Order: sequence, then C-alpha cells, then structure tokens
Amino acid sequence: MFEQPTFGQRLRALRIKRGLSQASLAGDVISTGYLSRLESGARRPKFRVAEYLAKRLNVPMTEFEAPPGEAGPAAVQTSVVAPILAAVISGADDDIADTLAEALRTGEEWDPALRWEGLWLLAGARGRQGRVDDEYALFGELVELSDELGIPTLQARARTQLSRCARIRGDNVAAREHAAEALRFADEIPLSDRVAALQSLVSAEAELGLVGEARTHVDELCALTEPAGDKHHAEALWAAATVRVRQNDHAGARELLEQALLILDSRRDLVMWIRLRLAAASLYLQASPPVTDHARTVLEEVAPVIGLVGTELHQQQLLTLRAHLAFGEDRLDEAREICAQVGDEPALLSFRDRIRFGALCGRLRIADGDHEGGIEALQSLARQSEAAHNLELVAEIWRVLAKTLAAGYPAAPKQSRARSRVR
Repeated sequence: MFEQPTFGQRLRALRIKRGLSQASLAGDVISTGYLSRLESGARRPKFRVAEYLAKRLNVPMTEFEAPPGEAGPAAVQTSVVAPILAAVISGADDDIADTLAEALRTGEEWDPALRWEGLWLLAGARGRQGRVDDEYALFGELVELSDELGIPTLQARARTQLSRCARIRGDNVAAREHAAEALRFADEIPLSDRVAALQSLVSAEAELGLVGEARTHVDELCALTEPAGDKHHAEALWAAATVRVRQNDHAGARELLEQALLILDSRRDLVMWIRLRLAAASLYLQASPPVTDHARTVLEEVAPVIGLVGTELHQQQLLTLRAHLAFGEDRLDEAREICAQVGDEPALLSFRDRIRFGALCGRLRIADGDHEGGIEALQSLARQSEAAHNLELVAEIWRVLAKTLAAGYPAAPKQSRARSRVR
C-alpha cells in the first residue's frame, strides 16, 4: 500500500509542517531511530505504524501516498542526480565533482536526504583536492541540513568532520566546540561515530594546551575502544600518544604508538596502517634528541606502500618528514632539495604540520647564512600559532629558533644572499 521513498518524504514533510520533532511524533510507541529510517526510506512501514502516525499527525493515511501517475520532484531528482552521485562514489575526477557542485547549487527543491548525500560526497572531493575552505563550508551546510533531518548519526558525523576541518585550518577553538556538539548525540550514535567525535575533541584540546581535559577524554576513548582491540583502539592509542607528547612524555608517547602499530595489520586497514607509520616517524623526529634511526626505518617501510596506494596528502606528509629527517641527520643539501620540491606551504597538511614545515624552512635559511630572513620567518610562524591559541606550538618554535641560533651558523654577506635568491 505504501511505497518508499514516497512514504518517508511525505511523512517528513507533514511532520515539519506541523513543527514537530521526531521524538514528539514518535511518542512512546515507536523509537526515533525507527522513525528516522522511515523518513529516509530505509524501512517500509507496517500498516499499524502508518495508522498510528496518521493519527498523531491528524491526517488520513492517503496523505502518505503519491497521487496516481505523479512521480514527484524527488523521483525526478533521483533520475538526474543518481548517475552523478554514482560517478563520485566510484572515484570521480575533478570534473565530476564540479558537475555535482553545479547540480547542488541549482537543486533548491532537492529531497533533503539526497542533498545530504550529495553534499557529503562533494565535501570529501574538495578535501582530497586540498580545498579546505570549501570543504569547511560544505560541512557547515551539512550540519544545518542534518539538524533539519533530525537524524542523530548524521548530526554527529557532520559536526565531527567540521571539527576536523577547523583543526586543519588552525581554528582549534571552533574545532573543540564542534566536537563537543557532536558528543551531545553520544547515546544515539554508533560506536565508530562516538569514537571519531572523541578523537576530534582530544586533538583540539591538546592543540589548545588543555592537556588535563585532553587526558581525561583520551582515557575515556581508550576504555571505550579497548574491548574490541581493532583499528578504533589503535586510533585511540595514537590520540593518547599525541597527548603524552604535549605533556613532554615522549617515552610514554612512543610506547603507546608502538602498541598501536602492533594492533593494526595492513590487510585490515591499509590507509590507517600508513597514517600510523607516518605518525610514528613524526613522533620520533619530535623527540629531543630526535630518534632518527627509528624514523628512517619507519619511513623506508611505508614509502613503497604510499607510492602504490597513497593519496596526495600521504605524499606530502612523507616528503616533509623526509626533509625533517635529512635536517636531523645534518644532510642539509637533501633537506633543501626536498623543501624546494614540496613548495612554500603544502596545502593538504594540517595547521601544525604546515607550521613545523615552515619552521624547518626557516632553519635552513639560517643555516644558509640568511639569519635575518630565517628569524623573521620563524617569528611570523610564532605569531600565526599564537593567533590559533596554540601556545605549545609557539613555545616549540621559539625553542627551535634558539637551538638553531646556538648552532652557530655563520651569517652570509647580504650581497651573496641576494645572489643566492636570484639563482
């Protein structure tokens, strides 16, 4: 009698028209989760459920049916947009993503669930392209649409991704707020989404220097994931290692991250396997003094895999870590070569990684004799970090500057520095 997705679309439209939340419409008879699945078209309604909802809405059950022969705008949208969405899902190029963006701009009457899917896919595409500002704006729109749909999983998921984007942009205050908002839905969302929200919260708190709060939340995260002992627990241990670094406990951080490396098999999640090894190499290089032999071993292990299946982000992370390693081993010519290959500001890296790479470039300028230019560059990075409320990163830059100046690199005459820049 009732066909999906028509039933769900009309049910949702009637609920919103009357200003009802999903919880108030569901009452004590059905769950909000079941109502969400009805509205999204994921479940076919039973007659008694439809009868109950019609009474709650004070409408005849015929209101849930499409008029004979009328496909409705959602059906037309599906026939037009479905091929675009399928192309993006299957690994589209930039042209397909741009086509999807154009369809979303002109699709004001889209079915909200279909629009949500399109926005989510487009945000992912923009992220892969390094267009972080566009990605951030799209996830902001997804938050609003998720609230309109009233589906807790989507509400939490969109906020978690918005938090991640804010952190990449260096706005850790906003990142913390978005992650905390995502966790408001903790009792109504799957474990994987709760874990992701907690990880975002821990990362933002650690970047803001709120180490006590970060430690509390990361302990909760580890306890939550430990029973499964899968990739979620490996990620939790990684987050815990990050907090230990902020506490200057590099030995504890190393122990936690090496536990994570042992848990995760590359056959289970190759992307996470890559990310953990890049994180381990970064940790080894941030230690004082840097543990360069361990860092080199990990990078040599992960490099061939990145060459085969790595993303552009993985490539940038690998190159910048190789530059840090070369500098740490006093192979300055190789470090300069890699820095020139990467460019001035790797667009895909997180804010912290961009700042640390910029600091390395500043150190190389000082090593080349351009003390004035190198110091100015490091001071600028310190100001950016301070504006991002990342005082721990500010302190790291000043330590780097002091250590580099203490190394006693001779200053080159201004004339020869000018010739060097011309070359």
